[in-house]
Parts: sequence; structure tokens; C-alpha cells
Amino acid sequence: MTERYQNLLAETGLDDATVEAWGTNLVWRVGRLDDDAPITVRVGLATNVHLFSDLPKLRGASEAEIQEAIEAENVRVEWIGRKPL
Repeated sequence: MTERYQNLLAETGLDDATVEAWGTNLVWRVGRLDDDAPITVRVGLATNVHLFSDLPKLRGASEAEIQEAIEAENVRVEWIGRKPL
């Protein structure tokens, strides 16, 4: 795992084992709020999927845009809803 991945997990208060355990119950959206915004990754449990519609819509991002943002460390991760204990 990359150092950046570990840092992103630490920022959200998660660890790799937790993400793996929740894997089949997670939903996510990836995109940008506008052309100059960082890539945003919204993650939440499937039971909270309705909360995604209350947020500003993300515009789609291409694979190249996502890769470029990762390399530039220009990625924002948002947890949507309550985190399970």
C-alpha cells in the first residue's frame, strides 16, 4: 500500500482491515464539484446511500483526471453518514 493511501485512511480514522471488512457494504461516488476542485471520493455504507442525494452533485472525472489528482495528492475523501463502531 502506498503512503498516500495510508495517510488518507488515517485522516478518516479508518484502517485497512476495517475497509476490507466493510468492502461489500460500501458505496462511493468519485468526481469533482467543479473544474478546479480536487477529486472528491464520497464513501458511505449502503444503508446511507440516500444521504448522497442531499449533497452537491459531483461531475464525472476521467481515469486520467483521477490518476493525475492522485499523483498530485489533490484528492479529498468524505465519509457520508454515520460510521459504524
